[in-house]
Amino acid sequence: MSENFDTDISGLKVMVIDDSKTIRRTAESLLKKAGCNVLTATDGFEALSIIADSHPDVIFVDIMMPRLDGYQTCSLIKSNSDFKDTPVIMLSSKDSLFDRARGRIVGSEQYLTKPFTKDELLSAIRAHVRYAA
Repeated sequence: MSENFDTDISGLKVMVIDDSKTIRRTAESLLKKAGCNVLTATDGFEALSIIADSHPDVIFVDIMMPRLDGYQTCSLIKSNSDFKDTPVIMLSSKDSLFDRARGRIVGSEQYLTKPFTKDELLSAIRAHVRYAA
């Protein structure tokens, strides 16, 4: 059983979209240890095709990225009827009320400030993913 949490998240498909290789690697490592299948992308454009092909259970997206930022990416995901119910969790090194509000406006379920902890990452998944089990 995983720590003292009652929900097992192993087997979930988790997408991490971040232009920082360090953040992608950190999140991927933590999520794989929890038994998740991890998909990564360096920006929103790359992510959209992966999302369309693989239908992740939950998506973490960095706000500050080249080409397509996190707000635009989240908005595009949420405007697609196939993915409107997929939880999107914003990642940012900025922790302002404005950024949090803007994340909510484009449809994100939660906002995590970087650097995040393993517990924050896993709790965010448990809080938003609906289980078939």
